[in-house]
Formats: sequence, C-alpha cells, structure tokens
Amino acid sequence: MENLTELLQFAETESQKEKIEAYIKHGSSRKAAAALGVNKSNVSRALQIVRKNAAKRGYAPECDMTHISPEGYKVKGVSTYYDEDGKVRGQWVKTAEDRQARIDLLLNRLEEFQWKPAPKIKCDTKNHDKQLCTLLTLTDFHLGMYAYGKETGDDWNTDMAASEYLQAIQEMCDGSPNSEVGILNLQGDFLHWDGLDAVTPTSKHVLDADTRFSRLIDTSLDVIMASVELMLKKFKTVKVIVCEGNHDLVGSMWIRKAIKKIYEKNTRVEVDDTDFPFYAHLHGDIMLGFHHGHKVKNGSLPALFSSEPRYRKMWGTAQYTYIHTGHYHHTEQMMGEGGGAIVERHPTLSGKDAYAARGGYHSWRAAHAITYHSEFGEHRRVTVTPKFKSNE
Repeated sequence: MENLTELLQFAETESQKEKIEAYIKHGSSRKAAAALGVNKSNVSRALQIVRKNAAKRGYAPECDMTHISPEGYKVKGVSTYYDEDGKVRGQWVKTAEDRQARIDLLLNRLEEFQWKPAPKIKCDTKNHDKQLCTLLTLTDFHLGMYAYGKETGDDWNTDMAASEYLQAIQEMCDGSPNSEVGILNLQGDFLHWDGLDAVTPTSKHVLDADTRFSRLIDTSLDVIMASVELMLKKFKTVKVIVCEGNHDLVGSMWIRKAIKKIYEKNTRVEVDDTDFPFYAHLHGDIMLGFHHGHKVKNGSLPALFSSEPRYRKMWGTAQYTYIHTGHYHHTEQMMGEGGGAIVERHPTLSGKDAYAARGGYHSWRAAHAITYHSEFGEHRRVTVTPKFKSNE
C-alpha cells in the first residue's frame, strides 16, 4: 500500500512537497487545493509527477516495488519472484544513470510556475513626443557566460551581466528624449547557451558557463521584466523584440512567449511574437528591421526585407529603412545605396570568453539607444559603455 509520507523524498520542488503535505493533512486533492488556494488540478498534477518520479527510482508499492535506486539513477527493470501464496520471495532491480531526470526537473519547474500579470507601472514622464521612437538594443549579451579576466582581459559572470544590463537600460532611458514609443531590442544571443548542457545548439561546442540553466531562466526573466518596468516609467508604450540567436535558438522563443504571457493584460506593452528570425516595426515613415545576423549577411538584408511577403507592404510604405544586426560583437555600418536601407551591426556590452580571447577577436564594448523621428529618420543616439572592468 502506498505511503504518501514516503513520496515526499521524491518531490523535486518545494511546490510539489507543499501540495503532497497538504494532501496528507486534508485527505483529498479538493480539500488540499482549497487549503492552499490553488486549483484542484494543481494538486493532482503534483501527485502524478511525484508518483512518476518515485516509480522511476523504484518505489511503487502497489506493484511490489520498494527497492529505491540511488540519486541520479533510474530503474530499468524489475524481476520479482513470488511463492505459491503470492508473497514476494526475491527481486532483482536493474538501474541506469537517469539523464532524463534533469530535463524533467526543468519541465516541472516551468509547468508549476503560476503565471500572474505583471503589476501596472505608472509612467513618470509627461509630454511624450508622438513623433519619436527610441530603440534600445542589446545584442550578444551572453547571459550565463563566464570569463576569467587574467585569461580573457574581461571578467564576466551572471551577476555582473545582470547588473551591467540594468545599468545600461537605466542610462539609455535617462539619456533619451521623451519618446512616445520605446522598443527593447534583444538582438539575439541574449543567453549564452540553450539547454541543460552548456554547448552551442548546433555544433555542440563546449561553452564557459558560470551557473545552472535553471538559475539562468530566473535571472533572464528578472532582468528583462525589470528593464521593461524602467522603460514603462519613461515611455508611453513599450514594445519588446527578442531576436533568435545562434546560441539561443530555443531560449529566444521561450523568453518571447513568457514575456508576452506576463504582460498580456498590460495595454502599454506589446511583444513581437514573430516565429521567424526576421522582425520589423513601422514608425510613421520609418521602417526598422531586425535580424541577429547568423542567417543572412548584412549586404543581403535589404533585398530580403523588401521582397519578404510579410514586410513588402511595410517596406513600400517607408521613406527610410534601418536594419539592425549583431552576431559578430563589433560595430559595422553600411549605407545600402542600391538596397535602400542603412544596415547597422551593433557592438556588445558582454566581456570576451576564452574562445574569443584565444582567437584574437577584439571589439569595442558598448550599446546604443537610437531615437527615430517618424518623418526624418535618426534623431538622436545615446551610447553606454561597460561599468565592470577586469580586476587585472
């Protein structure tokens, strides 16, 4: 017979443990849910997940499985021998390393997250200029990357990156005019890696990471939400664009979906939910295009945006077009006279990792906030540089 108290050791989150303890105390999912102030299905789901975890570790007494495997291992098979009276006389348990458990832990964390609308932020700024749109761009930020200053010339870790990010947003907001629209442009590779293993998504090159992916999720959402709130105090409306990067093919997707969900009831926030690695925004007569730079080279982007069916009408409407990219961590600007657009590659605020330092790749670290006038194009530019330097 199942001992619910025994199940507590298989809970992987505090939320799961809390729901099982409430079930034990109150005797049913309905009563436990009422006591916790959650939906009954949340309690039932927690029990289901923990029972599954227990069975994978070898604990399912209703099936005569009571030999628990060590932490990090799962049961591959169980052979049980019964006597003529049906009593268990022998049991052989085969175990193996459980790599899937790490993935399940992450999925459980996401499934249990209680989405709540973000608080409404009052705008501190008055007299917004409706003809102005300010674009705050951070590209190749590589949150979660580790760099050792003695080796790379730049110290860098998750805590430093989070602080650097928010200081940059604050400085860009303070230095920009009172635009009616503010755009937060995360121009790809906001995250350094894309899953439980710190490797590049496609080539599987091992990366220097300083934290676990679970914490990376928390930190990324924390700093993005904080930056949106800073922008809501400055601008009348805020648009968020999260570009796909080559380091965060999936990460850019779940960040975009999460931010959209968090701000779904806030009429002052818009999230570009384009499932296509090319993005665009029309501000009066000005078209802004965005691409990380990992798929198409800068020189080919004007032709892509002008011919892409999703943006062809926008291109035809605009008098000026500015296309923004990243990927190579350095500044580059080209006037596509024949292509009809200015294409700008943005620098990064991030420090260099060992790969970049050993390969001799050097770049000026910075981030730009560019304000556009709805009729005349670029109006003003604010540039911020890193506050953290190497200890050397």
